[in-house]
Amino acid sequence: MSEVLDRIFSFDGIGGLLGLPFVQNALIACAVLGLVAGALAPLIVARGMAFAVHGTAELAFTGGAAALLIGAGVGIGAVAGAVVAGFVFGLMGLRQRERDSVIGVVLAFGLGLGVLLLALYSGRASNKFGLLTGSIVSVDSTNLAVLGVVATLVVLVLAVLYRPLLFASTDPDVAVARGVPVRLLSVVFAVLIGLATALAVPIVGAVLVLSVMIAPGAAAAQVTANPLAASLLAIAIAELALLGGTVLSLAPGLPVSGYVAAIAFLCYVACRVLGRVRLRA
Repeated sequence: MSEVLDRIFSFDGIGGLLGLPFVQNALIACAVLGLVAGALAPLIVARGMAFAVHGTAELAFTGGAAALLIGAGVGIGAVAGAVVAGFVFGLMGLRQRERDSVIGVVLAFGLGLGVLLLALYSGRASNKFGLLTGSIVSVDSTNLAVLGVVATLVVLVLAVLYRPLLFASTDPDVAVARGVPVRLLSVVFAVLIGLATALAVPIVGAVLVLSVMIAPGAAAAQVTANPLAASLLAIAIAELALLGGTVLSLAPGLPVSGYVAAIAFLCYVACRVLGRVRLRA
């Protein structure tokens, strides 16, 4: 048991590993992803779209698997699959009562197709495993460039549409009455979720993408109702989970997603306890 714990929490040699180019690329990618995911997370929680993120991750996984099979960039394939998912969820699942069923149908199809594509892939097994659980080795200069372009696009669109998105998220009926294009915003926001999810899949994997897309926003909602404060806190939690999880995973050589998910969960628990204490006080 002690040997297992020593491997999980090994800190020997981390300083030397931080100087490797692929580790530095991964840390840059995590910092960018933390900014994007943290900014979107409070809105995702407010709109009740956690299941949509999970469905989008499965389509991003399918796109990445297809790219892996044909020899294209996994990041580009994941972006393509996630954008398709965003459009489908935005156009077909606009009503709350329809959303979950649409996502469930598309999720099952995408996951099944992705598994089939991975079975047809005859390359290294680590590439297959990385799509599900993430891998810092997969973040090369090409993926980093794609991540930078997509992240910039998401941040710019979010900055322009933040106020109407927040209005439509907190009170959609009043937003419709005030002339806010809620239908169009739903599609745009679904695509933004798709793009951000596609950025997360190569790093944390399709299985645990919720740890960076949902957990920071859910944690921030426990301690503050101020939109700006919630966004800043969610960004801080996402950065801590991604960067901290990546550094902790270096020495033992274990999948980064487990560490990221654990840190995000601990942050959520801490915020939930803090919120309860403040209410009692």
